[in-house]
Amino acid sequence: MSIPNLQEWIGRTETIEDTVTATPVAALSATLDWPAQRPPAGTPLPCLWHWLYFLPLAPQSEIGPDGHPRRGGFLPPVPLPRRMWAGSDFTFHEPLLVGDRLARTSTIVEVNEKSGRTGSLIFVKVRHEIRRNGAAGVALTEHHNIVYRDAPRPTDVAPPPTPASAASAWERRIKADDVLLFRYSALTFNGHRIHYDRKYVTEVEGYPGLIVHGPLIATLLMDLLRRQMPDAQVARFEFKAVRPTFDINPFSVHGLPAPDGGSVRLWGRDHEGWLTMDATATLA
Repeated sequence: MSIPNLQEWIGRTETIEDTVTATPVAALSATLDWPAQRPPAGTPLPCLWHWLYFLPLAPQSEIGPDGHPRRGGFLPPVPLPRRMWAGSDFTFHEPLLVGDRLARTSTIVEVNEKSGRTGSLIFVKVRHEIRRNGAAGVALTEHHNIVYRDAPRPTDVAPPPTPASAASAWERRIKADDVLLFRYSALTFNGHRIHYDRKYVTEVEGYPGLIVHGPLIATLLMDLLRRQMPDAQVARFEFKAVRPTFDINPFSVHGLPAPDGGSVRLWGRDHEGWLTMDATATLA
């Protein structure tokens, strides 16, 4: 399907409703080594934990070979086989609370094609707006950037890596084992096989190991800020995935507050010292 046809999806919307229940919060708390307590109604969700809700509930018969729902429906039917989360940006207008009734309206705002080292790339940008308890105002705005790529070829040349900064004020080492990846996949109902099917990810998609979810790394970056600055109020957050992180080695997350105290730079680094994710949190 050509780009002009795919661009017919621009402007399409869908609205999904959900309720912020306590058990997923306790389960992610346990996964990130916080006390596994079910929080009472009115407890604010940590930033990015809204990903525990609005889960993709495709019937099993509609799952594609990569574990994602088959192409088409709300998202455009991009013909390229590999799909990755390229990055996101967020504006936190007001907290989401345990017990809230939420409505998320999603709109496809861009479909673009580019040429990269490994062939054609198609980028799809989706805007999500979350409202609380029937209110007209938006509580959280998210722009989600998805990239689709060709299948790997023997002649592909990997892009040169970027060294991660060594000037962090905070650091946390993470053991990226398959249990962590399974638990996060289960919590977000993410069937993408690159996160748990080692035979598929190595033999079909050509990666050396299971891929650590981009949203999981972003959540760990925000979790690092939460541990170091528990009273901080985040107004905006943006991240960009730079290089895949695999489960075959530990990785680390880092933070460095700006001198003026208005923002924090956050990043992921692999075991070789390469930058894997670059992010910035703007404080209120």
